[in-house]
Amino acid sequence: MSSKSITTLSPRQSGEYIAEHADHVSIVEEGIKAVAKMALDAARAAESAGGLVGDGYRGSPLHPQVADAAAVDWVFLVTTLNFNFWTSEGAVKYRVRHGGIMYDGYFSVCAAVNRALEEGKPATDPAWYGRLDLDGVRHLLRSDTEAEIPLLEERHRAVTDAGRVLLEKYGGSFVNCVKACGGSAQRLLRLVTDEFASYRDEAEFKGQRVSLYKRAQILIADLWLCFDGRGLGQFDDIDTLTMFADYRIPQALAYLGALRYSPELMALLQAEHVFASGHPMEVEIRGCSIAAVERIVAAARQMAAESGQPVSPTFLNSIGVDNFLWGYRRQHVKETNAVPYHKVRCIYY
Repeated sequence: MSSKSITTLSPRQSGEYIAEHADHVSIVEEGIKAVAKMALDAARAAESAGGLVGDGYRGSPLHPQVADAAAVDWVFLVTTLNFNFWTSEGAVKYRVRHGGIMYDGYFSVCAAVNRALEEGKPATDPAWYGRLDLDGVRHLLRSDTEAEIPLLEERHRAVTDAGRVLLEKYGGSFVNCVKACGGSAQRLLRLVTDEFASYRDEAEFKGQRVSLYKRAQILIADLWLCFDGRGLGQFDDIDTLTMFADYRIPQALAYLGALRYSPELMALLQAEHVFASGHPMEVEIRGCSIAAVERIVAAARQMAAESGQPVSPTFLNSIGVDNFLWGYRRQHVKETNAVPYHKVRCIYY
């Protein structure tokens, strides 16, 4: 495994540290309470609808519908490719057609991988994708619009590096990584961020090494959802994961009043400024989002307890709140776009 600084804070610790030292992003308690009420209602609805944490995950026809070893390797490949889809205002988006529907963002990669499988390619086998050249990855991820997927070379590097590690050290399957961690989300998080370079989402912020680990955490959360928290998706410490700090969840949090941006930061966002990965303002947006969702979860759980109708932590945790906010943003695109999202070209989200 690669060496990492022992002083690197965990994502939860990083969120609190960043929130305490932020200059341009602040957490608004009234907004936290308002979002907590919305998240509580969503958690209650999810719990009463069927009682399975993965119901929402399987609601997409693009996701694996059978929880087996093949699903584990599918989730790993898709997550390894899942980053950076934004386009400038008015530009043509990268999209992939599947089942007569055009998908963009994360779902476009799901569609591309499924398309390859349906064409008879062993797309989720590291022995296949780990040896692809750049043109092979370009073909795998080919667009059904005139726009090529952003950061194609970085995606090529990410999948070939991941395939090499799995072949050399884990018997050619991410299943063996999962099994090696004995049902611990934190052990799997450490393994993924140690072994797979594209998942090492860290930054320096005011003299402290911090970690955000968006993709590594969503990888574990999606396995948990896919398997309904059982079998290969059973993680006894799943509640130790934070939200997945990208560019859309902060946008939703800011729109809903849980985050407030300084005039200087807002001016840059409105001008569509592209931040460098690790820029202090970018780190503040992401770190404060982690801290905000932790407070939303705590407030929602307190509301549930005070009402005498508690909700299972399985449905009311950072993963659930993140999924709620992600869905809310997609359902209210025009409204949430009143707050511009921050733009970064990087492999971490």
